Amino acid sequence: MEPSPIVARMHSTANPLHDPPLARFLRTRRQRATLVTFGSAIAVTAALAIVFGIVLAPSRAGTPPLLAGFEARSYAPGQTAVLDIGGGTTERVTLQLFLAGSPVTPTVQSFGWDRTLFGKAVTAPRQVLRPTARSHWHVRVRLDATWPSGDYVARLRWNGHTAYAPFVLRSERLGTEPVLVVEPTNTWHAYDVTDGDSWYLTPSVHVIDLANPFAGSDVRGGKVPTGLPEQFWRFDLGFLRWYWRSGYRADFVSDDDLERISSAKQLSRYRLIVFAGHEEYVTSHTYDLITSYRDAGGNLAFLAANNFFYRVSVHGDTMVGRTRWRDLRRPEAALVGSQYVGWNESRYPNRPYRIVDTSAATWLFAGTQLHDGSLLGRYGIEIDEPNEASPAGTHVLATIPNAFGPGKSANMTIYQRGRSTVFDAGAINFGASAHWPTVSRLVSNLWTHLSGEPQWLGVWPPQG
Repeated sequence: MEPSPIVARMHSTANPLHDPPLARFLRTRRQRATLVTFGSAIAVTAALAIVFGIVLAPSRAGTPPLLAGFEARSYAPGQTAVLDIGGGTTERVTLQLFLAGSPVTPTVQSFGWDRTLFGKAVTAPRQVLRPTARSHWHVRVRLDATWPSGDYVARLRWNGHTAYAPFVLRSERLGTEPVLVVEPTNTWHAYDVTDGDSWYLTPSVHVIDLANPFAGSDVRGGKVPTGLPEQFWRFDLGFLRWYWRSGYRADFVSDDDLERISSAKQLSRYRLIVFAGHEEYVTSHTYDLITSYRDAGGNLAFLAANNFFYRVSVHGDTMVGRTRWRDLRRPEAALVGSQYVGWNESRYPNRPYRIVDTSAATWLFAGTQLHDGSLLGRYGIEIDEPNEASPAGTHVLATIPNAFGPGKSANMTIYQRGRSTVFDAGAINFGASAHWPTVSRLVSNLWTHLSGEPQWLGVWPPQG
């Protein structure tokens, strides 16, 4: 989403890992720049009210916040992850790890379940003590070598409060499964308001700190579970709820992991790459890598919208940007099939897709009872549509006409280029609905057709 002037500019959270005393965070360089733009003591007072009302609200106003984050966006099985915890006054927390979206297996010993993550615990609760006279904690967490690849989240609980910290567990090596799922960790951080470090808060921000923990509020000041990326919570969890009940298995990677893949040849074992979430911010390397993968015959599935919109550069824990790919004469529609045309501006409601061309992909709609004219789900927020840059033979499968006003329609598309098939859902919250009964069958059809994996043959929709 492109920044809008209606987005509030001071819904930011102090990062206790950088500067423990909350009162001092307004003296950081970025906050000083933001306060200057207000130019008055009244604005400073208002900013403090937002910080102490919204930022502290998730941990109860008046209680110093505690934020936690892993030192890396992804790890391999068997590695030791390092969790940094900062802020707060509590002397101990209860730490437990969960596999997001995964149901409890009845025949296996259960350590519990988290209703925010819709995920089962993979470790027993563990008491962690704050080091004496230390404001920062560094907790080493051994990751089991047998855990499947996926999205894992540490949960911290203390005195009635809860915070989270996610990471991606990649596979031991590339190609262990026929499908690769890419988690949009760059986008997660672009929308994170910790330290005011977001392009969606103020134009003065040019660098994103990818090591920041995730705040308990979004760019408009709305509450989200502290420590969970807002984009993950809203758009990725629904897909994960479908995935872990589907019977399919995939290798998961972060955006950082894609940067470490030198050529599309290393991706040749994957028949399908799935971008399940909001893959808005990509580097030149990633754009080239995925284009080469498609050109070599690899299949792509984009289950959200507004993908490959901005070019960024990533150096270690910093992300610098940003330039629209279409302004660099590389419109994203040439790869995705469609491209971003707008957001709902907080006034256009979600509406159902109308199916318009089942004949373009009969396999996609098999068993769904959908036909031309059928309505599906309720979608919007951010949308795509094809244009003159879309590859020849791009078909519109479903549409929401004039979803955001005249000339701004949402379109679900598909195209073939050589041996490659590319699907774009065309609405940012489509993947989030993957666990809905009819949508789950459609996503299963997509996965099976493009990956070659056999379809799950149990009760539909999958139970659990």
